[in-house]
Amino acid sequence: MLHIYCLSNYKPFYIQREMGKDSFSPLMSILRENKLTGPNYVDWKRNLDIVLTAEEYKYVLIENCPEIDTNSTEDQLEAERKWKKANSMAKCYMLASMSNVLQTQHEHMDTAYEIMMSLSEMFADKSRPARQAAIRTIMNTRMAEGTPV
Repeated sequence: MLHIYCLSNYKPFYIQREMGKDSFSPLMSILRENKLTGPNYVDWKRNLDIVLTAEEYKYVLIENCPEIDTNSTEDQLEAERKWKKANSMAKCYMLASMSNVLQTQHEHMDTAYEIMMSLSEMFADKSRPARQAAIRTIMNTRMAEGTPV
């Protein structure tokens, strides 16, 4: 049995694997097999988007936590509770699917959005020069005259 502890500000979550099955999600295997190490950021992010979308947690990367006050309705309180749980789950998926060094750097962050922004600053622009070179090569490629289309 494997226990991965993912601590949030609200309460601990546990991922348990017994006999090869995840209690979180069968999709977790996508992330477990493709842990973020740095150079694979683009592929990792694509896989994370798939998992968070399927689990209906991706919205925490786009929407802020609903603000509540003493006059908040039950629906507003429920929306805040739901967002906080989704944020905790998204953080768990993210932290469980990255290298130990990256986990240590990001485990103190409060939101999944903060983690994603930090990772984006660290790794997203690294792939831009390679992408630009590939596009430049494609755009400058010409067919030889007389070649059938």
